[in-house]
Amino acid sequence: MLLAGCKNSLDLKPISSLGDASYWQSADQFDAFAYGIYNRFRSHNTNFQYLGELRSDVFGTDPGSTSAFTGEATQGVEKMWLQTIDIDNSGVSDFGQFYSNINQINLLINKVNATSILSDAKKSEFLGMAYGLRAFYYFQLYRTWGKVIIQTEPIFSIDIETLAKAASDLPAVMTLIKADIDLSNTNYGTNYAFSTKDKKGVWSKSATQMLKAEVYLWTAHRGGGTADATIAKTALTDIQLNTSLSLVSNFANVFSTTNKDNSEIIFASKNKIDEATLSFIGNYVPQTGLIVNFYDAAVPRKFDVVTDNYGGLLRIPTKIATYEKFNDSDSRKNLTIQAAYSKSGANYIIAGAFLKKYVGEQSAGSRAYTNDFPIYRYADLLLLLAEAKVMLSQDPSTEINLVRARAYGSNYNALTLGYPTQAIDVNPNEAILKERFLEFIGEGKRWYDLRRMGDSYVYANTSLTTATSYKLFWPIDRATLTNNRLLKQTDGYPPF
Repeated sequence: MLLAGCKNSLDLKPISSLGDASYWQSADQFDAFAYGIYNRFRSHNTNFQYLGELRSDVFGTDPGSTSAFTGEATQGVEKMWLQTIDIDNSGVSDFGQFYSNINQINLLINKVNATSILSDAKKSEFLGMAYGLRAFYYFQLYRTWGKVIIQTEPIFSIDIETLAKAASDLPAVMTLIKADIDLSNTNYGTNYAFSTKDKKGVWSKSATQMLKAEVYLWTAHRGGGTADATIAKTALTDIQLNTSLSLVSNFANVFSTTNKDNSEIIFASKNKIDEATLSFIGNYVPQTGLIVNFYDAAVPRKFDVVTDNYGGLLRIPTKIATYEKFNDSDSRKNLTIQAAYSKSGANYIIAGAFLKKYVGEQSAGSRAYTNDFPIYRYADLLLLLAEAKVMLSQDPSTEINLVRARAYGSNYNALTLGYPTQAIDVNPNEAILKERFLEFIGEGKRWYDLRRMGDSYVYANTSLTTATSYKLFWPIDRATLTNNRLLKQTDGYPPF
């Protein structure tokens, strides 16, 4: 409501001076503006998921998939997992449109610092949130495009002569991220409470600490070593000491539409019937007319219109190889992925697979994907903590085994399934990556996990090689480069 219609290449919309002058007159108006930031954050869930996962080894077609099952047009999204993105097929354009919310966050920071309407406690709450969210956005930009534009002041008007702005180098962007994390933590102080009204749907001190752990583990793997790993570990253990977070006993209940804000969720992007749905799911599930031709061999049964009304267009199938990486005793296997089979006589032959983690709820005869999209949850904390411990030459078995024990439930046998008894456990980093792979499919984690651990893990798990190492970062799309001539194409891609 405060935005004029102008737009530049970063989707930074200037605030109308008339609207701005008549706003910021009450605490309720500050609250309303903050809710607008979360609504816009929710609109970015698709890009968070695409950037965090589609270039990894989770999704796509593979040998064994039948053309009948995967025949729906991918419409270019396949270029992400095939690593063929370029200036005209960038996968995600306009820097994910993240700068639109960065501008709103900058405005909130500006107005909170200037106002006398809010109490000191309320100011600190807003600033803790704002700096944390801005750091989160810039960490997304940093891991994706590397050199990006730093904008920390709100844009109130557009001067065509000064519109273009050059990108900053990687160290400068990381400096901003870490500084914003510190400012967020400073403003939260010792307040680890989650919102009594909105619970896990708003940013919190715990969310900032999760982000801090991710950031410092990233730099720990890139020269920061044990010093940065120690900072990450401290951030994670501080969450444990100051909250009552814990794993939900049943993996399915983490994502249930009837069990939101559960003990495992730290921060989630909210959805609700007749309000908002998980927008990206339509590309990950099949249309009903397709799925009813196949079988669920685990039951067994043929899929039917009433039960399997997924209503999507399967542009992004889950790899059969992804499904087959799970142990059959792992409850996550069939809760995360739905395998579809053809039938020949009494024999079931796998035809393909699709994401099942977010099943939504039935409403008036159709399926509404009202699952919340988890950004941070306690299983993530445990496995990041395990990673920090490995870097510090400490035993990660407690954290890894908590996740494994929940996954296997009554099938769990510490002597055969617990860390370090599985073959992969010989290499702790590989064990952690595998556990994160199984745990977080569909949550936008895998590509970032491979990147965080180091380039060699990307080469080992995707089609990228040292010869194409420049593709570790994403290209900038043509429209963005056209609109801002001070920007330069990501290093390695053909110059614009």
